[in-house]
Amino acid sequence: MTDRYNQDFFVSWEELHRDTRLLCRDLLEQDHRWEGIIAVTRGGLIPAAIVARELDIRLVDTVCVASYEGDQAQAQAAAVRVIKEADGDGTNMLIIDDLVDTGATAEVIRAMLPNAFFATVYAKPEGRSLVDLCVREVTQDTWIRFPWDMQLHFAAPLIEKSK
Repeated sequence: MTDRYNQDFFVSWEELHRDTRLLCRDLLEQDHRWEGIIAVTRGGLIPAAIVARELDIRLVDTVCVASYEGDQAQAQAAAVRVIKEADGDGTNMLIIDDLVDTGATAEVIRAMLPNAFFATVYAKPEGRSLVDLCVREVTQDTWIRFPWDMQLHFAAPLIEKSK
């Protein structure tokens, strides 16, 4: 973790699934029938699969971007590298990502797909205004540890760490 991130928020597979299903409930309240989903790679792939199932959407495309270097989010849209764009302007499409952090990625995607509805599972204050919907907000100094980035291992009892 760097100076920018002072705390961790660990998300289990079960929590991610639960939070994404909560996102789906909120999406159903939008009273809109989307023609397809555009998943933001890589983090948006798993939430997009869950949304596709829950909303019975069969068309799933991707927009592929690189916006992190290790554990550093790129703060500027100019630093976001677009690897693959999605077709169209986003009309009747639902963009799904795991997280909006600084908003740099969201800015680039919004410019590419201005008519899409943008939903994320998690959001931080700097990027929150760039998405239409999120389920859970965390502080800007929190690093979210997603289940695909972790592995289970032994943890020593706290008493042993204090010796």
